[in-house]
Amino acid sequence: MEQTYIMIKPDGVQRGLIGEVVSRIENRGLKVAAMRMNVMSEESAKEHYKEHVERPFFGSLIEYVTSGPSVSMVIEGKNAVVIMRAVNGATNPVEALPGTIRGDFAVETGRNVVHASDSPESAQREIAIHFKESEVTSYSKVDEVCLYE
Repeated sequence: MEQTYIMIKPDGVQRGLIGEVVSRIENRGLKVAAMRMNVMSEESAKEHYKEHVERPFFGSLIEYVTSGPSVSMVIEGKNAVVIMRAVNGATNPVEALPGTIRGDFAVETGRNVVHASDSPESAQREIAIHFKESEVTSYSKVDEVCLYE
């Protein structure tokens, strides 16, 4: 099963959307293999978003993502990366379709509720930043027989 990293950002936590986001993930047939709520350290945030270090918004992004609690998750299932990108919607909420997390709950890119890894390679890198291997639990759900051929 493929794994991906998902974060409910501080705006999603502050707005009480944790349950809604987790519900959408589980309703889609994916499963939570690890979950933690904490205030991300500046070091972890800089490592997580290092591909944006040269961008003008990098400083404000780091300041924001470390400003309050976020929820980090490892999500597992077939095609988990692609599915979660679709569930989240376009990065810019103006372009996100209704029915997606960002399309339903976000207004601006800087406060777009969730983060999702953009590739299996990014997912592995991001999971390693936020979780020890021993914190990720792989298991079978009883409904997998209904989900997968």
